[in-house]
Amino acid sequence: MHRRSLLLLPIVLVAACATRMGPGGKQETVVNPKYLAKGDIDRVIDTAHAEVKGGVLLFAEKLYRRNPRELKKGSSPTVEAAVARLRQSKLFEFPELQGQREGAAAMLAFREDYTGDRVLALMAGILTMVYAAFEGTDDFYILDDLNEQKLYNCARNLEIAMWKLSTARFANGELVLLSNELDPANRNLSFEREFGRVTGLLDFLAKVVADKNGRIISRVAQNMASAVFLPVGALGIR
Repeated sequence: MHRRSLLLLPIVLVAACATRMGPGGKQETVVNPKYLAKGDIDRVIDTAHAEVKGGVLLFAEKLYRRNPRELKKGSSPTVEAAVARLRQSKLFEFPELQGQREGAAAMLAFREDYTGDRVLALMAGILTMVYAAFEGTDDFYILDDLNEQKLYNCARNLEIAMWKLSTARFANGELVLLSNELDPANRNLSFEREFGRVTGLLDFLAKVVADKNGRIISRVAQNMASAVFLPVGALGIR
């Protein structure tokens, strides 16, 4: 197994076990039966998936706090409620997005004529990419199969989203959405770091899945200035 996945195993194996008081007041270890059907890679994927989704939701929270005017456009009264709405909507079907998902939803956030909640549009688009990359499931078992190309494309889409956040501007020169603070006196690159962490996890998983299945990832070279979001859900399992 890939060396980095071995480093994750002590963390994920803890989730498989619990302790309880046995006869005579002695503690005994109880193994969760569902983990008996899981391979090492499955447990690594479970943990990485939770980290990816959690990272994206953290990014959504940070974007709302940097762009309070977007929160006011939606139906959620607080940042916490807006993020909870994203977390709880597994299919990410929001009436205001009119059925748009993945790249089509994310691009709404950067259209000058869009009047809706841009943070919702961007993050719902990214979350549907993540959802598709993990085949719509939160729990992975030996017989489950992931597509390394979907994971790879999802990682590239996060890079594209970060680029657009840094460069997309209205006609008056104002940034469409605020993210990193580039003022030398108060520099803050936490957005870029979080997206970089999540992108790294997706690339790591793409490599693990490709190695597991003996397949090669088709790498895509794009000019960031003209880059478009890559398909994720439209790709089939090979």
